[in-house]
Amino acid sequence: MSAYQRPPVATPEFRNADGEIIEYGNQWDGPPPEDAYSVTAHPERYAPLHLVADALVEHLCETYDVEVDEGLDTASDLMGPHRGVIRSVRLRPRDATCAPVTFAFTDYPGIAMHAGLLHDFVYPSCGCDACDTTWYDEADSFEEQVFAVVTGNYTETVRGRFRPSIGYSFTYPDGGSSGSGGSGLRDVHAERVKAAALVLRDLPGGWAPWPRRTKGGSPSL
Repeated sequence: MSAYQRPPVATPEFRNADGEIIEYGNQWDGPPPEDAYSVTAHPERYAPLHLVADALVEHLCETYDVEVDEGLDTASDLMGPHRGVIRSVRLRPRDATCAPVTFAFTDYPGIAMHAGLLHDFVYPSCGCDACDTTWYDEADSFEEQVFAVVTGNYTETVRGRFRPSIGYSFTYPDGGSSGSGGSGLRDVHAERVKAAALVLRDLPGGWAPWPRRTKGGSPSL
């Protein structure tokens, strides 16, 4: 089983109205202009995220003991709206103490990942010209968070009974972390939160690392 490697991707080149190459990630010397917050000139610059997601799915299926569900219906795992989904893949470790993930490929283009039971993570998180992100910065975050889930460095929480709030945290190999301390949910998610709370109370240390495939094993489709 080989280590994951991001597939080679040629960074797309885009030009502005004057014919100059747009240096995404370095467009602004100071604060971006106000109107840049409402403009996304070239969302197609994020298309390489689909290639990264494909490579992750292939690697995870080859390396870990998972069941695979592919179909647009799996996008219903997302907590938020899932309009524009053109493909969706769910990976379920064969161990209930491990967090499943669902990758929804969107026509933006981008990726929406549902991890565990209650949280979605979107790449790019914002594609406006003011934010000025690059596809490879978004891919870094995507890969980092996927492998935090896979290695058991992902935790979800439900706090409160009558007005529950949910939270999550990632821990990374460099010792860094990220997360959300807790946010309320709309009533539409009440049953999902209630069901998740029953699972998560038995995982006080967070989700477990995914089990690796045994020699000769294969993912179930």
